Amino acid sequence: MSISTFVSVGENIHCTRIFKVDGAFCKPGGDGKYAIYYKATGAEKQLPVPETFTSRADWAAGKVKHCAVAIWQGVYGSGADQAAGKDYLQNLARQQEKAGATYLDINVDEFSTDVAERVTLMKWTVDVVQQAVSIPMSIDSSNLEILKAGLDACDPKRGRPMVNSVSLERTDAGAIAKAANAVVIASAAGAEGLPNTTEERMANIDAIYQILVKAGFDKAAMHFDPLVFPISTDGENGRRFLDTVRAIRGKYGPEVHIVAGLSNISFGMPSRKLINQVYTLLCCEAGGDGGIVDPMQINIKILNGIDKTSTPYKLASALLLGEDEYGMEYIAASREGLLD
Repeated sequence: MSISTFVSVGENIHCTRIFKVDGAFCKPGGDGKYAIYYKATGAEKQLPVPETFTSRADWAAGKVKHCAVAIWQGVYGSGADQAAGKDYLQNLARQQEKAGATYLDINVDEFSTDVAERVTLMKWTVDVVQQAVSIPMSIDSSNLEILKAGLDACDPKRGRPMVNSVSLERTDAGAIAKAANAVVIASAAGAEGLPNTTEERMANIDAIYQILVKAGFDKAAMHFDPLVFPISTDGENGRRFLDTVRAIRGKYGPEVHIVAGLSNISFGMPSRKLINQVYTLLCCEAGGDGGIVDPMQINIKILNGIDKTSTPYKLASALLLGEDEYGMEYIAASREGLLD
């Protein structure tokens, strides 16, 4: 199977994203002060980490939210530090667009607990990112006020924006999306909890589909997310999701899109990139046509270049399809260095 289209929702501009302190990207410079090191336009650059971050619990735990650092510097910094914050975010955006992203997902929810501040930061981030790329934004927030603020900041000339996401537990997001002429990611989450089986997922998908149709959305504007759960917690999670993908495609036809957070499948497992790439290919073979992914690691070129005869592919595929009980063969192969 050759993949020709893939709706890629670039997931990298999120305040959830972390680097390890004293790792490859976050380390002290000659003056002893920490910075995020990155490469842009062929040059090595630094994004200074402000003191407000080095005093946080995340920092004490060895983690730093690098996109949050960039937004803080871009909004609250001054001079070169402020410029570095903007440049960092725009560099992330350009990288994802170059790698084939269809949308760029923007999320500032974990910057702070202040809704008014996050409304301001969402608008600012969307504006800064749009200055660097030509593709539309995907606005991602658990708060409807922030969601609307992000959509209001989107430039309609670059195409319809996306809302991530609409579900039975927050149907009001659909009305906000419709008013902004946005397309939607429609989650299989239930009104009171998450589904487990294919049947539960499909019941929720059927219900949210009816709500979206009533609101005036056509099939092409619907991007269903059947919800990916980690293979490390249940060996059947991979297969159940793929069964749901087949069921959605069979019931709703070629017009709808099936786009999910595919990297969730690899949480807690070694060689996550391998698992994510193989699972994305399996999803496409089952009828999926997109994902909320890192476009640098998952794109059409990479997917079409996967060698299905290779040992790493066979081991990852067996794990994901529930053929490798408890992932024992996959984990053993990882320890023996057979997945490289």
